[in-house]
Amino acid sequence: MLKITPKDFDIATNAYPEKLKKLFRNCLLIGRRFRLAHIRFGREIIEVTTFRADGEKKSFKHRAVAAHGMLLRDNIYGSIEEDAWRRDFTINALYYNIADFSIVDYCGGMADIQHKIVRIIGDPPTRYQEDPVRLLRAIRFAGKLGFTLAPTTGACIPELAPLLRHVSPARLFEEVLKLFHHGQAFKTYQLLLHYHLLNELFPQTLNCFDQESTKKLLEIVCKNTDQRIQEGKTVSPAFLFSVFLWPAVQAKVQHSIKRHSPLFIIYQHAMNDVLAEQQKQIAIPRRYSTTIREIWDLQQRLSQRRPFMVDRLMTHPRFRAAYDFLLLRAEIREISPEITAWWTQFLDADAPTKKQLIDKIIMEEHKKPSRHKRGKSV
Repeated sequence: MLKITPKDFDIATNAYPEKLKKLFRNCLLIGRRFRLAHIRFGREIIEVTTFRADGEKKSFKHRAVAAHGMLLRDNIYGSIEEDAWRRDFTINALYYNIADFSIVDYCGGMADIQHKIVRIIGDPPTRYQEDPVRLLRAIRFAGKLGFTLAPTTGACIPELAPLLRHVSPARLFEEVLKLFHHGQAFKTYQLLLHYHLLNELFPQTLNCFDQESTKKLLEIVCKNTDQRIQEGKTVSPAFLFSVFLWPAVQAKVQHSIKRHSPLFIIYQHAMNDVLAEQQKQIAIPRRYSTTIREIWDLQQRLSQRRPFMVDRLMTHPRFRAAYDFLLLRAEIREISPEITAWWTQFLDADAPTKKQLIDKIIMEEHKKPSRHKRGKSV
């Protein structure tokens, strides 16, 4: 209806999960909070959910709620009408009936699509408490589709933002990728700021917002991410997290610089501290956290441009990501643009020109006075 290709379709039925398992021998039942059926066809998995009943139905056996209101288990089944009102947003509660190819709308989703409004179904605070991830989903729908939040849907979000602390860090990692990798990262970033949700995702970064360079860095990376997606290029979760957490690393380095330790050691401690603290909010898988460390670690090496290390740096698997990161830092004047200009010229140069560029660095090194003080920034 919006002329956008859907990412996927949710499949719902009145058949209970156990019935689906009997019907399909290639079916696997998963989930404790919500019982789902995964039906495998080759490499593809079809996820099927059973219609759920009205939330006012009480069943201590099939329904469990935490003290803060979050649903821990909810396997009360019902009709399609009841299921519609259990959905989160009206635009997400439309049914395509394959029997007659009609669209079934119980909650006014069609009207909200026409008016470009994201509206939560039911009482907003209660629905957000049931599943705090809906706070992020509301922002994602608004940012991705260019919609606005209905007044009642958006008004309580800042107050309820701390509910995200009850969501598992692993689940938040997946939600953050959805927020920034759908092609409208910059709009989403602005909405997260407006509704005070960024502090719950990246509290260390928000502590650095007194510096204009931090805001500019995040804006640039969001816009660049959108551009890459529009051009059909790949985007890396590790690169996004490395940029978002970099201001916190720099803040810790500046705080520790007076300890007279080698700068390399100070950076290592800062990187470890920032990543460890971030894991409390968002669980970054090791394959990404390792890449983040490598991107950060290469920043100093690229800035130093040691002649004997140049060729080795270019063969590093994270060189390109680190170089792109270096360009961002030059854009906010965190490092000298001359450094990135040198690397850009070196990458496109032929062998004789590369030798001249390296010789130029060697000459500049000889002109510098020798320094023996430990902890001196390079």
